Amino acid sequence: MRGAAEHASRHAGSSGDTDLFSGLLGALTQKKQSLASEDVDEDDAVKQHKRFFERDDDNDNSADDRSMGSAAAMQALKMFSGGQAGGSSGNSSQGAFVGLAMAEASKLFDQKASQGKVSGDSSKESAVMQAGEMALKMYMKSQGGGGSSGSSLMGLASKFL
Repeated sequence: MRGAAEHASRHAGSSGDTDLFSGLLGALTQKKQSLASEDVDEDDAVKQHKRFFERDDDNDNSADDRSMGSAAAMQALKMFSGGQAGGSSGNSSQGAFVGLAMAEASKLFDQKASQGKVSGDSSKESAVMQAGEMALKMYMKSQGGGGSSGSSLMGLASKFL
């Protein structure tokens, strides 16, 4: 996942720095094997994405790290498949995708926290980690079908966006 921390901090702007992302990416890399066997709850991820990025429900006072992480991973998939991940074809990599998801989670957490809508037991680190795990699972699942990384992520995106 080379370059993921840099990609994340560049995309997150003031919401996250390279230290936050590199620490979490280290932990994520350790978990990669166990994540490979976990399933992706696509329906829930789509639901959370709608909740946070399309509806932005004002009565929603319980944004937790898991739901924000899922929503952010879906947002990253949407941006990635729409070519908004920035720049060259070299960006259709695992690191760029995971970095984008983590950056989105960081920004989403800050936005919800500033509105006082984050559940008490949630932390930014946890939300960012959830997004990274979800993105990594999506990426590994998309690799199962062969083909180039970019096109199989597109296939994954077309399923739920």
